[in-house]
Amino acid sequence: MLRVPGDALSRSLAYELTAKECRKASRLIEERVRTRRPLAYLLKEAWLGEHRFYVDERVIVPRSFIAELLRDRLSPWIRRPMEVRRALDLCTGSGCLAILLALAFPKATVDATDVSRAALAVARRNVRAYRLGRRVRLARADLFSGAEPARYDLIVANPPYVDAAAMRSLPPEYRHEPRLALAGGRDGLRFVRRILQGAAGFLKPRGLLLLEIGHNRDSLERAFPRLPFIWPETSAGYDCVFALGREDLPRLP
Repeated sequence: MLRVPGDALSRSLAYELTAKECRKASRLIEERVRTRRPLAYLLKEAWLGEHRFYVDERVIVPRSFIAELLRDRLSPWIRRPMEVRRALDLCTGSGCLAILLALAFPKATVDATDVSRAALAVARRNVRAYRLGRRVRLARADLFSGAEPARYDLIVANPPYVDAAAMRSLPPEYRHEPRLALAGGRDGLRFVRRILQGAAGFLKPRGLLLLEIGHNRDSLERAFPRLPFIWPETSAGYDCVFALGREDLPRLP
């Protein structure tokens, strides 16, 4: 069957399916309707822009807005991409952001961590597919546990951020995804708080933290009214991803 990234679908409208492809598409549609499983799980693949990743029920379906920002190598916040030598991807899941980091910053070594052994197995498969085993290093860890202090030029994370009320009303498609990768506590900020409180100790001077939080901007700014959050524009607006420099991050006592 013809497979193309979502943003290239319009260019494939003239493609005529064969009879075999029509039958396969029909079976997929029937299973999608019957089971409400996400299409990415049925196909065992998901796309972020032009990049394909293997996925299954051990990881959430990749849909990070950070991927959009990496297309421009986080410009203008990172002015010299070739000087990024160490990066850390927390809650890596399928490894998609770690791989995109390695592609965007070709001189960088990327450490990628997740608390889920099952998710890391999927991430290893994707790292092998992109032949980045020498530059993307996967490890099981609870956020910063095991990370090296003051070593990273860049830390990114797409942690669980769905609040308790939203978790109770998730549609069936999302209930096929690992709860561990979605649930962010009462207000969705359980892991965001931990990352904010610990990140400064793991960044080099003038290092950058980039964190995805869903649509929790109002809650975050109420919780941390003194932090000078930068809100890059994404396709969903100005409230899904924030950036902070190391010097603006809170320091643990």
